[in-house]
Amino acid sequence: KLAGCTLFITGASRGIGKAIALKAAKDGANIVIAAKTAEPHPTLPGTIYTAAEEIEAAGGKALPCIVNVREEEQIISAVEKAVKTFGGIDILVNNASAISLTGTLETTTKKVNLMMDVNVRGTYLTSKACLPHLRKSKNPHILNLSPPMNLNPVWFKNHCAYTISKYGMSMCVLGMAEEFKGEVAVNALWPKTAIHTAAMDMLGGSGIEKQCRKTDILADAAYCILTKPKSFTGNFIIDEVLLREEGVKDFDVYAIAPGHPLIPDFFLDVETDTTAVKQEGYGGARVFKEEKTESTPTKPSGPVAETFRVIQGAMTEENVKSTQGVFQFELSGDGGGTWYIDLKTKGGSAGFGKPPVTADVVMSMSSADFVKMFTGKLKPTMAFMSGKLRIKGNMALAMKLEKMLTQLNSKL
Repeated sequence: KLAGCTLFITGASRGIGKAIALKAAKDGANIVIAAKTAEPHPTLPGTIYTAAEEIEAAGGKALPCIVNVREEEQIISAVEKAVKTFGGIDILVNNASAISLTGTLETTTKKVNLMMDVNVRGTYLTSKACLPHLRKSKNPHILNLSPPMNLNPVWFKNHCAYTISKYGMSMCVLGMAEEFKGEVAVNALWPKTAIHTAAMDMLGGSGIEKQCRKTDILADAAYCILTKPKSFTGNFIIDEVLLREEGVKDFDVYAIAPGHPLIPDFFLDVETDTTAVKQEGYGGARVFKEEKTESTPTKPSGPVAETFRVIQGAMTEENVKSTQGVFQFELSGDGGGTWYIDLKTKGGSAGFGKPPVTADVVMSMSSADFVKMFTGKLKPTMAFMSGKLRIKGNMALAMKLEKMLTQLNSKL
């Protein structure tokens, strides 16, 4: 279906962008790999040249172009090269993205600029550069890897800058779909669950992949969208929802570890079973119920108190030296209330009530999830991503706590 079509894909040297490229390459498509990795990265796999080899091996034609979407000249140069090499551009996939899951006070200006420049400005400028050529194509598409816009405050409060930047990409879909209606299809695609990429490994650490799906699910969903007529436009598509409509029934094929619980992705309101996603079209008014908080007893008892007793006993000066942070826990449910772990003051301490010094990190969650987290049954990253854990303060220190948990799990 995509034989002879030219796809301009940002961030296509690895991950989701490369997966979409390889799927199209099997049809015999031309792929412009617009990414910045020309030299091998010390920790991330793949360059624009290794991706080009894979694309050609899969049956496509590849044009690797060094493109940092923050640099407009590089975008324009790659677009001109693509048109000169393949005669035009039929499809643009805005996949390049930057992420920092940090609160407002913890997000440096450098990180804010990076996310706004790559996610919003990069998407806008790449679309602008490709549109004159897309309008000449028989069935042109722009596809942004961005979420449906969900104004539930929960998606803003923990990582406001990142959310603004991703919704900026979605607003490009909203505006351009209407502006170029009848000429160019413009849609957004987003995963229902976390996808295993190098970025996910960095965010979630070792073992996170078992709770993710392969990039193949997004490649298959993107292929469905890009082979539809240009009248299919202005949609915010969730990969699994679309593929179910297309007749796919077995989703285990997309799982890294079939049968293992999956982390729901950001920006989707998750129901109690962590898989049912409530979907609404844009434009409608939304009403959000306040979160119910369970009553907290004044006297500590049960599994929470026992967990803190073990933490206190297992604490070493080495833990204090390597962590240098004070953590406050606001727990709801049985044995809840305010608890703390002080890994800054000499010797360290843990217990009920507020910490002896001001906390660097405040974590809010249910008592049951807290116990699961400290006994290795729930990874802090998964708890955070699924909304079970809310974090205020120093995110780098919060991530250090995960390392300490690994050392303590055997004792807990």
